[in-house]
This record gives sequence, structure tokens and C-alpha cells, in this order.
Amino acid sequence: MLKPLHDYVVLEKVKEEVKTESGILLTTGQAKDEPSLGLVTAVGPGKVDNGTLVPIELEPGQKVIYKKYSGTEVKHEKKDYLLISANDILAIVE
Repeated sequence: MLKPLHDYVVLEKVKEEVKTESGILLTTGQAKDEPSLGLVTAVGPGKVDNGTLVPIELEPGQKVIYKKYSGTEVKHEKKDYLLISANDILAIVE
């Protein structure tokens, strides 16, 4: 298991499927500049600001949207993860 430090979050990338209204799956061969979707697997303790610890408001299991092209891709135990700063996470998907 990866345990992030400071204000970092470990995400598992979620494959985005594009379907037509009739249910046909489309392949996305083009790179998009849209945010991407990920599943939080681990959260760091937070960031120290003026001597106090500011915790991250995320929990494992939440789906989030993060900035495209941010973070560092990591392979651990044959799975691909993204190690990303909490500042690069844009929203929680409910």
C-alpha cells in the first residue's frame, strides 16, 4: 500500500467511457484537455501552515475530478496509480 506524505493523495485512474444515446461505446483516440476522473485510495496527513496541520478533506473511496497532466504516475504491485497534490483536485463526484 502506498502512504502519501504531506498534502499528497494517491488516486487510481478511472476509465472514462463515452457512449452514444443508443449505448454504443466510442473510443477516444484524441487527447482531451478536460479534467480526469480518479478514485482516492490513500490521503496524506495534510499541509503544515503557520505551524498548524491543515488536514485534507478527502477520504479513500471518493471519486474526484483532477487536473489533466498533473501528478506523478506510479506503478505499485502491478497497479497504476497517480500521486497528486491535493491542490490539483478540482471536485468530488457524488
